[in-house]
Formats: sequence, structure tokens, C-alpha cells
Amino acid sequence: MAPRLADLEVGQEIARAEVVVDRARLVRYAAASGDFNPIHWNDRVAVAVGLPGVIAHGMWTMGAAIGPVVEWLGDPGLVTDYQVRFTRPVPVPDPGAATVEVVAVIGVLDEAAGTARVDLTVTVEGQRVLGKAQAVVRLH
Repeated sequence: MAPRLADLEVGQEIARAEVVVDRARLVRYAAASGDFNPIHWNDRVAVAVGLPGVIAHGMWTMGAAIGPVVEWLGDPGLVTDYQVRFTRPVPVPDPGAATVEVVAVIGVLDEAAGTARVDLTVTVEGQRVLGKAQAVVRLH
């Protein structure tokens, strides 16, 4: 059952998660998205263009960040708007993985529209990787 607008308050944390990404996940994402840019799988190319090494796809990061909100809602169709600014790449070591930390809080409640704005803080190793990450969700 989806959360109710009446049960929420501004500043309330509604979701928190850690999402792990490794090179194997990047390969699977590339196959699903069709984005085979070598900066997402080849360290030599990534470094040559000024990156610290292979980085996660920006759209993967954006999708990973909204996941905990969708889980809280129980229905992805309740997300009516979602926007982010890409502020920093997510380096993915080899061997190893990167951990994307997501914290979602209620930023604004709009009773007339039946919506809430969810503000997301998305970090890797304490550094924000998405700025102004906000989703508008429809609630009852």
C-alpha cells in the first residue's frame, strides 16, 4: 500500500539505501541501455579523457538513486517527475565496487495537488554525485 500524504511531514526521512556497482553491473547496464562508451569499461580510455578511471553510467546512477523511493512507494507509476544534476562521476574500481548511498527526505508537501517532493542526497565516499536530485510523487 502506498504511503499517505497525511502521514508525512517535511524533513521526514522516507528511504535510505546503499547500492553497490561493480564492473559486471556496468557491462550488464551497457547491454541493456546500448551505451557502450568505453569510459564505462576501459580504464585506459577513461584516464585518457581525464577521468579517474572507469565510471558508472550517469543514467545508471540516476536510476539507482530513485530505486529506494520507488520501493517506499510500492508503485513506480506514482513518480510523476524526477530530475537530477550530474555533479561528479562514480568511479568503479577493478577489482572491487563503488557504493552509492541514497537518503530520501520529504522536501515539500502539496495537499491540493496530492503530491510530495522527495529530495535525494546521493553520495559516494561522502561526495555528492547527484545535485538537486528531486522526485515528485503522487499520494493519496
